[in-house]
Amino acid sequence: MKIGNVELENNVILAPMAGVTDLPFRLLCKEQGAGLICMEMVSAKAIAYHNRNTEALLETAPAERPVSLQLFGSDPDIISEMAAYIEERPFDILDLNMGCPVPKVAGNGEGSALMRNPKLVEEIVTKTARAVKKPVTVKIRKGFTENEVNAVEIARIAEASGAAAVTVHGRTREQFYAGKADWDIIRQVKEAVKIPVIGNGDVDSPQKAKELLEQTGCDGVMVGRAARGNPWIFGRIAAYLKDGTFFPPPAKEEVLAMMLRHTRMQIEKKGEYLGIREMRKHISWYTAGFPNSARLRAAVNQTETYEEMERLLVENFSE
Repeated sequence: MKIGNVELENNVILAPMAGVTDLPFRLLCKEQGAGLICMEMVSAKAIAYHNRNTEALLETAPAERPVSLQLFGSDPDIISEMAAYIEERPFDILDLNMGCPVPKVAGNGEGSALMRNPKLVEEIVTKTARAVKKPVTVKIRKGFTENEVNAVEIARIAEASGAAAVTVHGRTREQFYAGKADWDIIRQVKEAVKIPVIGNGDVDSPQKAKELLEQTGCDGVMVGRAARGNPWIFGRIAAYLKDGTFFPPPAKEEVLAMMLRHTRMQIEKKGEYLGIREMRKHISWYTAGFPNSARLRAAVNQTETYEEMERLLVENFSE
């Protein structure tokens, strides 16, 4: 699969997720076979104001490439200027967020709220695509509400304005992440534009990924929430799509080894205090569905050091 001049190893893509797709997690997903890695979304305004926390969000590693950096905002001049300002950084694709449903983003006229303003979408994509040489992509939803389903219109505008690809999440902003994703809207977008279309929503297994591609004709699949605590999903999907090989989910020992490694990587990147606290949510995702996982999660939430975390996980996962 190609996006602009960027060649991907496969068409299975890690979705950008705030508070999840930080550098350690992205590296693990890449190792496990993701064809493209997407970073947490970054505020264009925060870059302009030299916000200290934003610098960490912009950090990439050579091992994760190709990597897509996602900007959000609603001011075409600020977005395009910041895109040009950071273009020399080592990322490969610039994605524009027009799908985020959270109130503090959408309520500010950014993220999914942009779908209500096609003229502004056109201006943002046009100015940004002209400002940088790297491919510019756009991530959208089905629409803002069920009465405002306009993914096809927005995708056409994005293509005409210079976007190299579009990702469609088959839910409205109104739905957030509830209910079933509408894959038919992804098919409609694919039939309406010539640029690559990436389908997003409800892909939680190799079989589902294949179904999405077959039902919609889209070019790639994006995996979001199903990747939390499950970086193996990328290799499993890629193998199944390539030749039908079905790898079972990882064994308990593999999950234990991954949790401990992920914890060490978090601590190395963010220090023990923050690293351990950030790992608590990841551990709850890794352990979901295992026996006594609720009890283990409660105990994990009390840990303060790597030694405590390691002892607890080994005790619970080595039986």
